[in-house]
Amino acid sequence: MESCPSVKNILLLDSEGNRVAVKYYSDDWPTNSAKEAFEKAVFTKTQKTNARTEAEIAMFENNIVIYKFAQDLHFFVTGGDDENELIISTVLQGFFDAVGLLLRGNVDKKEALENLDLILLCLDEIVDGGIILETDANVIAGKVASHSVDSGAPLSEQCMMLRFEVKQAQFPDFKLNSAARERTF
Repeated sequence: MESCPSVKNILLLDSEGNRVAVKYYSDDWPTNSAKEAFEKAVFTKTQKTNARTEAEIAMFENNIVIYKFAQDLHFFVTGGDDENELIISTVLQGFFDAVGLLLRGNVDKKEALENLDLILLCLDEIVDGGIILETDANVIAGKVASHSVDSGAPLSEQCMMLRFEVKQAQFPDFKLNSAARERTF
């Protein structure tokens, strides 16, 4: 019987190979120094590639590593060598797009560090214990946005705030004009 598709880690590194947000789901790297060594080695192997428009794939230490870059951030998803590359790529694309939605298109290190809580929630919504839960960026961003809603507000306001946050993330250039803001219903 085949097991569920899984990932070993999801890494978000800066343009120098330093951690921004990482999550490990495998005991392949038992110590923090082993994890950091893996991150540096993967970064060094991939830094000279041009993975800005499409995700790239590499085999590294009997692992499949799918990666993509955006400005000064490097996104990586690692799976075992027996995993399906398309599934791992879908996880990467879901993570990449969800971060883009949550950061309203400003995908850079400064914005990522200012919204680190959202990125960590994003990782939790995508994978749990290595098992892939969700890959649709809109669903992931919606769930993360629901965690950031004020729980003390009335339920109707929470629903409206959640809808607004998700739509605002989907359409970052959308702004209400002053006549629409002043209109009462």
